[in-house]
Amino acid sequence: MNIDLTGKKALVGGASGGLGKAIATQLAASGAQVTLMARNREKLEAARNELSVVQGQQHEVLVADFAATSFRSTVQGWLAKNNVDILVNNTNGPAAGGVLQKSPDDYQQAFDLLFQTVCSTTLAALPHMQQQGWGRIINVVSLTVREPVAHLALSNTVRASIIAWGKTLSNEVAAQGITVNNILTGYFDTERLRSLMEGQAAAARKPVAEIKASMIERIPAKRLGRPEEYGQLATFLASDQAAYVNGVSIPIDGGLIRGI
Repeated sequence: MNIDLTGKKALVGGASGGLGKAIATQLAASGAQVTLMARNREKLEAARNELSVVQGQQHEVLVADFAATSFRSTVQGWLAKNNVDILVNNTNGPAAGGVLQKSPDDYQQAFDLLFQTVCSTTLAALPHMQQQGWGRIINVVSLTVREPVAHLALSNTVRASIIAWGKTLSNEVAAQGITVNNILTGYFDTERLRSLMEGQAAAARKPVAEIKASMIERIPAKRLGRPEEYGQLATFLASDQAAYVNGVSIPIDGGLIRGI
C-alpha cells in the first residue's frame, strides 16, 4: 500500500524528538509538508533538517511551550494564518506519582497541559478542515487509559478525558470528511520512557537495566517498540486509506494490553 500525502499540511506536537519526531518523519516521507511544534527551537530545527523534501516540501517549526500560559494564543495565532489538514496532538506527560502523592493543583496543571492544549489546538484547526471537507486529527495518548499504572496517576486520569472528548468530536465531524482517532501508546524506546525507568529505578533502589528487563518481560513481543513503527501507524491514520477509521482508540504496544 502506497500512502501519498503530497499537498497535505501537517502540524505535529512534541516533534523535536521521540514519537513526535518519528511521526513527522514518516509524514514527510509520504509527501506531507510538516510543521514541527515544541518548545526548543534548536532541537526543532535539527529535526526539521532531517525530514524528507522529496516532494519539494518546505517544512517549518513552531516554537510553543505546552506548559506555558501563552500556548493557546501562540498556536491560535499561528493557525489563524496557516491551514492544517493533519493535526497530531502530542505532548510530554506530567510528572510521575501516585494518586495520594498529587494535590488538586497538580491535577489542574495536568489538565491544562494535556487536555486544554489538545482542545484549543483542535478547535482552532477545525474550521479549515470543515471548509474543505477533509481532515485528520490524531491524539497521542497512552495504554494506561485502559490499564492504569499506579505511578502515573495524572496521566491516567487526564488522558482518559482526551479519549472521551475525541470520541464525542468524531461523531460530530464524521459527515464532514474529518476523522478523529486516538493512539494508545505502549512502551517505546524514547527519552521519555528512559526517564520514567530512571525514576522507577531510583524509587525501588534497583538498577535501570533491571527495571527495563522487567518491563520487556511483560510485553508479549519481548521488546520495546521502535519509534518508526509508531510513525507508520500515525501516517496510515492520516491517509485517505483510513477514511473509514473514525472515533477509535488503537493500541500499539506489542500485545501488552491484556484485554480484548
